[in-house]
Amino acid sequence: MLTASVLALTALAGYAVLCAASPFADCRKCSGIGAVLTTSRTGRPKPPKLCRRCKGRGKRLRIGRRLLNHSRAIHRAGSR
Repeated sequence: MLTASVLALTALAGYAVLCAASPFADCRKCSGIGAVLTTSRTGRPKPPKLCRRCKGRGKRLRIGRRLLNHSRAIHRAGSR
């Protein structure tokens, strides 16, 4: 039980360090390209479109960083 708790806390601390060092990751939909490649019903390739998830930037904000930003905003709003 103690070993599992230590491993979970270590993984959580590692993810927190990763979010602090590199807050952005590649978009899961376009794999960091910024455009989505599609094909038509006949199998012919279509021209690439901008990814709607990342708006063509190719990067997304990590979930841990989004939670950190939200908690900071709540703290700032409450301590005014």
